[in-house]
Amino acid sequence: MQSTIDSPQTTDAGHFPSPIPKEAVSFYRENGFLVLEEGLSRHEIDELVGDATRICRNRDGELGGVAPAADDEPDDVLLKKILCIHFPHKISQAAFDVLAHPRVVDVLTKIIGPNVKAMQSMLFIKASGKPGQAWHQDEDYIPTRDCSLTGVWIALDDAVLENGCLWVIPGSHKLRTLWPQGWHDDSRFDCSLQSHDFPFTNDDAVPVEVKAGSVVFFNGYTLHRSLPNRSAGAYRRALVNHYMSAESLLPWKPPAEGQQMALADYRDIVMVAGSDPHAYKGIASLARPHVRAAGDGGCEKWGRPRDRGLDAS
Repeated sequence: MQSTIDSPQTTDAGHFPSPIPKEAVSFYRENGFLVLEEGLSRHEIDELVGDATRICRNRDGELGGVAPAADDEPDDVLLKKILCIHFPHKISQAAFDVLAHPRVVDVLTKIIGPNVKAMQSMLFIKASGKPGQAWHQDEDYIPTRDCSLTGVWIALDDAVLENGCLWVIPGSHKLRTLWPQGWHDDSRFDCSLQSHDFPFTNDDAVPVEVKAGSVVFFNGYTLHRSLPNRSAGAYRRALVNHYMSAESLLPWKPPAEGQQMALADYRDIVMVAGSDPHAYKGIASLARPHVRAAGDGGCEKWGRPRDRGLDAS
């Protein structure tokens, strides 16, 4: 299907205050996403932004895939080199604390259930001129046994059309189908594959424009994407955490030798609500924080930003 969305559609549907009312849960069940306005305070956002810069400088060498920054290297130059940091909660107290933020957990327990675990965090540093990510479903990458995967997208900057906010296809989660993926050949996007052959068009998509501190919740089957950051010098940073029901096994990695795939259960998790019925297995520290470099636009297949019509500033 065509991958272009040009019409600047807007909608206030799906935006709710904290604590969320009952109709917010119904909206999520029907549409596969909802927005919690002012989920985090300005102070909490400032802490996360400051810690993001500290992590990127990597002075303690905790971050794989990037050398420690020189003392005289400006923050802005450094941040433009990095597209995403995986598992920042392992080296940032601020990111770890947000995993179980009371307002986030309040929503999670209403849309997932009383027992909730987190298994991943990602910090996106989307500088001006950097690409978006093509249509995809998170369940392609984090398979849950009970379809309970929920992404929690925390805006660290205002996310608008110009700087590459999220777009979602409401209701696309209800078919519970993982659509095939393939190469998109579209320089607006990074190297991630694109979902295709789904029974929706780009006219079905809506932008999710939010203020810094807002939190977007979306189902693991919900089709979503983002477009390039075409703003002049502005960032579109976001902390994205993933959660699921604690009852479900998580066959994220290959099973241990002699183990059936059906019984594989990734145990590098953080409990954020309720109890863990699999606690007897223990908790493992398996993933190491690492960087996905931005390069010239976030994908080595594309040329320099100016060759792709993007702002390289």
